[in-house]
Amino acid sequence: MTIEQFWGIVDKVHRASKGDMDAKCELLRRELRKLQAKEVNSFAERFTDCDATAYSWELWAAAYIIGAGCLDDKFSDFRATLISMGRETFERIVASPAALIDTELDADNAFYEGYQYVPGDVYEDITGKDMPVYSKPYPKKPSGKKWTEKTVAELYPALAKKYG
Repeated sequence: MTIEQFWGIVDKVHRASKGDMDAKCELLRRELRKLQAKEVNSFAERFTDCDATAYSWELWAAAYIIGAGCLDDKFSDFRATLISMGRETFERIVASPAALIDTELDADNAFYEGYQYVPGDVYEDITGKDMPVYSKPYPKKPSGKKWTEKTVAELYPALAKKYG
């Protein structure tokens, strides 16, 4: 599956769901069930590629501000939610996390747990087996410059003011 095909599915599901994460999961499940197992695995690989791209200290800082704290599991949910919002939003936010100020994300809907599990669940439904292990090395730590709890608000003052 190409990255364009991956984003085509994600964008289609996002539009159809009207932003509702439970609906997104169900719609994604339906779309992936139309595919062969190897395509579902390829979708999961593209998803993990995007997740790794978003694994940065800068984005984590923004998630920390929005969520009034953000441990690693919560940040994983945040990245999955961001991917679910489609290519344009994902690329814009990864390039400039301060742009989160212009999204509909807030502490109630930014940390949805479940979207990232749909490809594995569908793969298991189709094959009766676990999803193969990601074929590339995943980053051991986030890219970018680490921040502290004391200085995080200084990185994105507008976000800190909005979500303070």
